[in-house]
Amino acid sequence: MGSGEHERVPEIALGWHRAGRGAALATVIETWGSAPRPVGSQLVVSGTGEMMGSVSGGCVEGAVTEEACAALGDGRPRMLTFGVSDEDAFAVGLACGGTIRVLVEPVGSAMPEALLADLAAARAERRPVAYVVDLETWARRLVAPDAELAERFRADRSGVEEGRFVAIHNPPLRLVVVGAVHIAQALLPMARACGYDPVLIDPREAFGSSARFPGEAISHDWPDEAMAALGLDARTAVVTLTHDAKIDDPAILSALGAEVFYLGCLGSTRTHAKRVERLRATGVAEAAIARIHAPVGADIGARSPAEIAVSIMAEITEVLRRGGVS
Repeated sequence: MGSGEHERVPEIALGWHRAGRGAALATVIETWGSAPRPVGSQLVVSGTGEMMGSVSGGCVEGAVTEEACAALGDGRPRMLTFGVSDEDAFAVGLACGGTIRVLVEPVGSAMPEALLADLAAARAERRPVAYVVDLETWARRLVAPDAELAERFRADRSGVEEGRFVAIHNPPLRLVVVGAVHIAQALLPMARACGYDPVLIDPREAFGSSARFPGEAISHDWPDEAMAALGLDARTAVVTLTHDAKIDDPAILSALGAEVFYLGCLGSTRTHAKRVERLRATGVAEAAIARIHAPVGADIGARSPAEIAVSIMAEITEVLRRGGVS
């Protein structure tokens, strides 16, 4: 998931609880029909009825808030079921109604503060983790990716199975763009709209300036140094755009040495052939070279920088959704 208030709900809940304001977490655990928000969506409610996040887009938030305040009063979790009527569903932009189940857990009683703190720490460190709740005994635990849950982590899919709720907390998707060129100016906001945390790398400060890329995270280190500092992982995509081997090649080698789910490199077929020769000369294996998407982007006949950015995001999306990312 991308960044934003909704995705920071566990951290907000922990902060409210520690500040003495009280916090109850409400989580969508199952949906049927056209539910307004997907499984795993969360809302946090304070002891005074303040709320952050969303479990339904507005149509049942009031009822959930009341139950959350009651849960803070008695310290017990609750399982709520709501049928969203056609009329309410239309009001939140849906064509028809649906049903959702919401788990409400007061922090500090039903949900131990230490467990929530461990979850927040894992999220801050970009460590994938699952929050598992037994819906009969209310036992809770955090689980690292294992064989049993591997498919859920790959699909980024939370849900109920065998009497337990499994909430997958994968690190946010991240796009590392090497080269502060015109394509990057279109690609970064496009990536953000698709739920990625974009990072721009270019040691040429005149290119990678805040004037040309307002509000963007920019590194002027050499790509290998910048990527080492970022820590590449399986939720990261990398795109190189400079056409300059001195800048692109260190980035490519760093990406090939990590578990990034996508590596795309700008350049013609001829340019890529020369790139492959250089990589082979440094001892890069053929299997690693085959991971490179080049020329970068889906073949949609793109010409302008914005169209090329569209093609790049299209190809990244295809790899992400059809290739399976953990």
